[in-house]
Amino acid sequence: MHQTHRGTIALVDDEENIRETVGFALRREGYHVDVYTDGGAAWEQLQQRLADVAVLDITMPRMDGLDLCRRLRGLSESLPIIFLTSRDEELDRVLGLELGADDYLCKPFSMRELIARVKVLFRRLSLAQQGNSASDEKILEAGPLQLDLRRYSAHLNGQAVALTVTEFMILHALVRHPGHVKTRQHLMQEGYPHDTFVSDRTIDSHIKRLRRKLSLIDGSFDGIETVYGLGYRFRQG
Repeated sequence: MHQTHRGTIALVDDEENIRETVGFALRREGYHVDVYTDGGAAWEQLQQRLADVAVLDITMPRMDGLDLCRRLRGLSESLPIIFLTSRDEELDRVLGLELGADDYLCKPFSMRELIARVKVLFRRLSLAQQGNSASDEKILEAGPLQLDLRRYSAHLNGQAVALTVTEFMILHALVRHPGHVKTRQHLMQEGYPHDTFVSDRTIDSHIKRLRRKLSLIDGSFDGIETVYGLGYRFRQG
C-alpha cells in the first residue's frame, strides 16, 4: 500500500537481522530508510546529506555508535538520535556520557516501542521548528519546573533541561502526582510503555541522570526523592 513519505531515517547496525526487520517496520510506517552496516559507512554518507533521524547501534566495526554520534553532533545539534544497546551494562555506559542522544532502547526491543519513539522524535522536531505558540495548552507546572507535554521538553527556573524522551516520560510520571510513590515497575511502564523489558537498574540509571541534569541548572533542586524499598516520588516545595 502506498504511503506518504514521512521523513528519512538513517539506520546503522552491523546485524543484518536488525537492519532487515527494523528497516521493514519503519518503511511500512511510511519512512524512507537508509541502512548502513557500520559507523564508518554511515559517516561517509551522512556528512554529505543528513537524515531527519538517526538510529544507531553502539557496538559496530570501523566506527562505533558513540563515535558516530559525536561526529553527527558536530554537524547538527538538533538531529534526533536513538541508540540501540545490547544490554543494560552498555546502557549504563551511554548514560554516563554527554553525547546528546535523544533516546535509548535495549535489545531485544519491541518494534512498537521503537516506532513510537521515532514518531515522538519527529513530532518533537516538528514542534520545535514551529516555535512556542503551539504548546501553550499542555504545560504542567510544579514549582520552578515546567513540562511541555507536546514537545517532550522541560524547563527548570526558565532554563531548558536537555532530556531524552525516556527521561521526560519518567519525570512526567513523577511530577504529575506529587507526593505519590512510583515503584520502579511503574516507572518502567511509563518510560517503556510498549512491552519492552528493562531492569530496575536501568530505571535507577535514568533517575540518576535526571537528578544530575536538574542539579546542573539548580544545585539546590532535590525534587526527586528516593523512598527506600519502594521507589521514587516527586516532592514539590
